[in-house]
Amino acid sequence: MLKVCGATTPSDLATLAAAGADHAGLWHGVPGGPAELTADELTALAAAAHATGVLRPVLVTFLGDAAELAALARGARIDHLQLHAYQPPSTVAALRRALPGAVLIKVLHLRDGRCQERPLIRAYERAGTDLFLLDTATDDGRIGSTGTPLAAPEALDVVARTTLPFWLAGGVRAGSRARLATVAAHPRFRGIDVDTGARDPHGRLHAPAVRALARTWGTARAPGTAPTGRSRG
Repeated sequence: MLKVCGATTPSDLATLAAAGADHAGLWHGVPGGPAELTADELTALAAAAHATGVLRPVLVTFLGDAAELAALARGARIDHLQLHAYQPPSTVAALRRALPGAVLIKVLHLRDGRCQERPLIRAYERAGTDLFLLDTATDDGRIGSTGTPLAAPEALDVVARTTLPFWLAGGVRAGSRARLATVAAHPRFRGIDVDTGARDPHGRLHAPAVRALARTWGTARAPGTAPTGRSRG
């Protein structure tokens, strides 16, 4: 699967759908985020994503109130939720109870080569996580679309401590495929999550960059066709 984060307009979604993306990451509850959406904007863009016939909207959030998130997801008709901060396993468990059919994606952050959530990995699994997303935190602690590259040995060390399918983020670009080949070859690898690597020099989502990602990472689908299956792995 190819997930591209940070869409803010219907035109962005049309670009992603035409270029081969499978999932569109929509930001809400990301304070100061350049792609932050209001609840109304989130609902409108989720509908626009569904209308493409190929994109699945993913709520990407730092929020930790499970009741608020469940209500938001229901209202926006979003069934993929990405917890992209340091929400505890109890938040995952509460979301699983509230949204039994949802796909819950928990980000695991690597900083200086070490997974910040390492002691909680099994607790996240027991709580009802469906997928892990491996991403990087910067030296000063910033998380989310930092563009900081993730090293293959560090990623594989985290994967060895999990039992769930995973997506890969952390400065992923079309040219990263060879460097991360051992991670992509893992049997539980399910796809990539990209933001900066899908943009042009002006920061706009860029169809040629998305097509290059789909081609080099082997996620490309036939034009106009929807991705197969759900994202539970």
